Amino acid sequence: MSNQFELKDIAQRIDTEIRALPVKNTPNLRAIRRSYTAILKDTNPDLILSLAKLLFKSYGYRWLSYELIRNHPEAFKLIDESELRDFGININSWGAVDAFAGLLAGPAWQQGQVSDQLIRRWAFSEDRWWRRIALVCTVVLNRRSCGGKGDVVSTLAICRLLVNDKDDMVVKAMSWALRELIPHDADAVSSFLKEYDDALAARVKREVTNKLTTGRKNPKKKKR
Repeated sequence: MSNQFELKDIAQRIDTEIRALPVKNTPNLRAIRRSYTAILKDTNPDLILSLAKLLFKSYGYRWLSYELIRNHPEAFKLIDESELRDFGININSWGAVDAFAGLLAGPAWQQGQVSDQLIRRWAFSEDRWWRRIALVCTVVLNRRSCGGKGDVVSTLAICRLLVNDKDDMVVKAMSWALRELIPHDADAVSSFLKEYDDALAARVKREVTNKLTTGRKNPKKKKR
């Protein structure tokens, strides 16, 4: 991929393949993304970013554009605060939040490409979706499948900032963030629940306590 014309041609080809899918589900979309990841593996990282932006802004393929970057190591290294601002435009849904935080923002934070201060700013946002993003970013720090090795300090620092937030999307993310930390330091999570018992939403306390005691968020009731 050597110029803007070729870049536009590839974006059109991807769009054509997606439109031709009999079922536009995640496995089928990912199969297309994987094929282009293989084709473009030696492409200049700046052009990968340009292609991803074109797919996102001109065709509306948010998740696919994030995956394209995440699976091109050199392109991913270019993700910084400015790029996250571009790729975070108009986030207004649960799915968009979790894709952005899980594929771009969280890994960029994990690898030191963006600062703790940026995640803290998101936690103070008036927009519920950006507050959720701040919490979901901590999931990447702790999820082993994402290379997470456990970061108690960073995770609980963000959780403390949002401990009084009762927005449903934020509450669910708080539960997720704390549950993901349990395999690394269950005692720290248990202490956090006790310290903020009066502030935490009932859902958070229930789900995280269940995870601590049974290993499951919502254990099945025993049959009588």
